[in-house]
Amino acid sequence: MKKTFYSNGKLLITGEYLVLDGAKALALPTKFGQNLIVEEFSEEELQWKSYDLDGTIWFDDTILFSEIKKEEINKNESVRNTLLKILHEAYLLNPDFITVSKGYKITTELSFPRNWGLGTSSTLINNIAQWLEIDAFTLLNNSFGGSGYDIACAQNNSPIIYQLDNGKPHVKKVEFNPEYKSNIYFVYLNKKQSSKSAIATYHKNKKKNLAATIAKIDLITQKVLVASSIQSFATAVEKHEFAMSVMLETLTVKNTLYPDFHGTIKSLGAWGGDFVMVVSTENPSDYFIAKGYNTIIPYAQMILQNH
Repeated sequence: MKKTFYSNGKLLITGEYLVLDGAKALALPTKFGQNLIVEEFSEEELQWKSYDLDGTIWFDDTILFSEIKKEEINKNESVRNTLLKILHEAYLLNPDFITVSKGYKITTELSFPRNWGLGTSSTLINNIAQWLEIDAFTLLNNSFGGSGYDIACAQNNSPIIYQLDNGKPHVKKVEFNPEYKSNIYFVYLNKKQSSKSAIATYHKNKKKNLAATIAKIDLITQKVLVASSIQSFATAVEKHEFAMSVMLETLTVKNTLYPDFHGTIKSLGAWGGDFVMVVSTENPSDYFIAKGYNTIIPYAQMILQNH
């Protein structure tokens, strides 16, 4: 019997980094995501195949039940080790998936290119949690780490405000479907940023006045959420970029790469890679294509709408 599970991808619009320390973050589930297809199999192993958007197989391996139980790591196989870590922690949360089964054939299918950074890992973790009927936030925390906003996006089909309160996730569905959404675009910067290394850098550099910065970002997030015009939205976004630039001691992406652009540009998630959000009264495609960035996605094509 074949079972299929699906999870949404994610974009973090406000609160990047600070969400780890309790800031409120506006997060948007995307129309892109990942499937997990499970079929029972006769051997005590997982035969695993992962497909990219273009149909190429980017991971193909067999993992024995015994390896999952013991979490047998091979130093030279980082993707396999990450998967093994997730499966081992899943086994600890629900041993039945191994002890009462002979084996599985697993297939994963992305509906976005893997290098986009929309949540290859988070959608996988949430799909595995759905399959094994375990808590996805616990599985994330025990295996990969992070704030968990990406898990919340995987589970919700509308914009959310996400916050950690004493380490516990709080998810609030919100209305965010602005009239000016046709002026919002997402541009891929042609390189994937490592969340783990970016988070490590944040922890190293964050200042002692964290509470004041979080309060400032929380206020900006609220202004972003209720902005009634493209001008007020762009102003709030620019204030967010400036506040994070000061805290991270890093130039904003606009100052670094696009100082001549007439519009607003905001980093999303880990600064320096993946997508940026562009707010512009005119279609910015020509500008970015001329600079070598060919993936420019309008808001309506990227984000799941409220329903």
